[in-house]
Amino acid sequence: MTETEVRRVNVIVYANYGEGNARIVHGRDYDFPDLRTHKQNETVQGRIPEIVATAREVIEEKEKKQIARIKALIREYHETKAVGAKQGLAEANALFPFLFSRAWSELKREKAAAAPAAPIATPAVEVEIGVPEEVVYPLDAELRERVLDIERLIDRIGRDLQRLMVTGDADDILIQTCRKLILRAREALAGPQASAFTARRLDMIRMSLTTTWRQIQSRFK
Repeated sequence: MTETEVRRVNVIVYANYGEGNARIVHGRDYDFPDLRTHKQNETVQGRIPEIVATAREVIEEKEKKQIARIKALIREYHETKAVGAKQGLAEANALFPFLFSRAWSELKREKAAAAPAAPIATPAVEVEIGVPEEVVYPLDAELRERVLDIERLIDRIGRDLQRLMVTGDADDILIQTCRKLILRAREALAGPQASAFTARRLDMIRMSLTTTWRQIQSRFK
């Protein structure tokens, strides 16, 4: 440590800037010789873009790691419904709402890319009853949990109905019932009314989907 005077450029990056939970996620000081000359001013000014680019690279790397962590929590909770994963998701959504949204979007794209091609005989059903891509996830943890359950039910109904159609055990009435029910659920999750979520409305949708899914399951017995 020296007592040499310097001109310091202080870089501070906030998460959720302007919000109640704003906090510093990156900080670094850049010191330059304390020369009060026009040339030195230009030197320092010329370094600013480089400093900004370096900070952006650091933040992007941090975001990639955080998104990977959130995606892992989503997968864990989707598969196990573990309490720890649920708490981790709630915390991640509160601390990193934008990264949380990006993680969901990436998982949906990955799932779509990995999905097998729909059978030629039934492409319309496969498309119509899929989970909507632009789901609006409530900030409230309990409401978001209901939305996640509805997404899982939509996915299960789609896969199981497809199995019944392949074996010839799905009649027209069941197929049309599933189509109408899923379309209404899709509109509720991603349509213009999605921002008006209520626990009662989501519970009604979830109950209807659960009843239909059980009807489908009964045909496998």
